[in-house]
Amino acid sequence: MAARVSSRRLQLAAQDLQFRYLRARGPGGQNVNKVASAVQLRFDLEANQTLSADVKERLRRIAGRKLTADGVIVIAADTQRSQLANREAALARLEDLIERASVAPTARIATKPSGASQRQRLERKRRQQRLKAQRRAPAPED
Repeated sequence: MAARVSSRRLQLAAQDLQFRYLRARGPGGQNVNKVASAVQLRFDLEANQTLSADVKERLRRIAGRKLTADGVIVIAADTQRSQLANREAALARLEDLIERASVAPTARIATKPSGASQRQRLERKRRQQRLKAQRRAPAPED
């Protein structure tokens, strides 16, 4: 079956994806012991040619424990009872990961506080200092 992940900016060919079907755990009655409805999606990040190097680097960071030592992203889906629904869920999770990695983080521009905000801050500190000074016990007289 030809698989393709496609979104607005992304298309992955079927050879980039590898599906493995397993028996799902959890409730499901007698069906759970007979049907391999759980899906394990493997995406070889190192062998992929369509993603740029910076997207791959961000994807490595985002993937976390889903990334193996060989550079393969493994996504398991077993929440649905049908194999097709689990397959679609795994593809959607992979697409979400790649979409998040394709967005370059914006560089932070260092700014300085305005003069007015600095004056307000110092005034608040002075007010608090006076308030606390009034709470103190008077100094003993000699």
